[in-house]
Amino acid sequence: MRNINNLMLQNYFSGLGKSDIGGPTVLKIREVISSALSRDVVNGLLIVNPALDVEIPRSKQVNKCKPKPNLSPEEFNKLLLLVDEPYATMIYVAVWTGLRPSELIGLKWEDVGLDSLTIDERYCRGDWDVPKTEASNATIAVVTEVIQRIHALKNLEVEINWGGQGAKKKFKVVRSSNPTDLVFQSVCEGKPMNDQNILRRHLRPAALKLKIDPKKANWRSLRRSRATWLVRAGVDIKTAQGLMRHSRTGPLLDIYAQTVPEAQKQAVAQTMAMAMKLTQVAN
Repeated sequence: MRNINNLMLQNYFSGLGKSDIGGPTVLKIREVISSALSRDVVNGLLIVNPALDVEIPRSKQVNKCKPKPNLSPEEFNKLLLLVDEPYATMIYVAVWTGLRPSELIGLKWEDVGLDSLTIDERYCRGDWDVPKTEASNATIAVVTEVIQRIHALKNLEVEINWGGQGAKKKFKVVRSSNPTDLVFQSVCEGKPMNDQNILRRHLRPAALKLKIDPKKANWRSLRRSRATWLVRAGVDIKTAQGLMRHSRTGPLLDIYAQTVPEAQKQAVAQTMAMAMKLTQVAN
């Protein structure tokens, strides 16, 4: 492990530049390697993470200025109205906190504060693990509405198809809310949820019904929407980085880059309005 260095990794990724592997996949490979090496730094096996300064070959670089799918606030609110509970609340929390699906599914009641959420575990399709990166293991501030909506699940019942001939049965959304119990529990069994089932059965059908681009109806897009809204609200990049729990500013800089044209349009419009106002006063 100690023999891994930046030059070794750079040679590896330079070699990928001549392969048939797509740019997004190359970026994902670097992300996974960097995440693993970050844990080695925490465990004292490495002094620094040698993957942080690795450059992606030009042939594999993704066009960062190309707009990436994200929901507008209007689209998001329409989706919420069509998605059943408790999945609507999961999507609501995902957008207003930036939590990844594995972090949402692994969220426990002991992690819910008065005005914050603590992310220290994640659950992904049968496996419990620590958060994706060291920066992801954090307590983040959230608005009161998010906390209230989470607690509202305790008093919520849903009715689902059960048996034949149109029979239905009611289930409590939260069977138990002890500190170590999950916030989001599967309706029928109270077990951890499956993120892909939520997308396939609830989020994407709602998007298609509303004629919203299906590419916007996935977990990555929800998280990207959160970052985009932070940028458009004027939040500085370091604060946004902390709220999104990114280990580096690169992902957020991508969001900043793709929203610059809109900001420029607003600046030009504001300048034009000011000039016209001054002209009217002068006349």
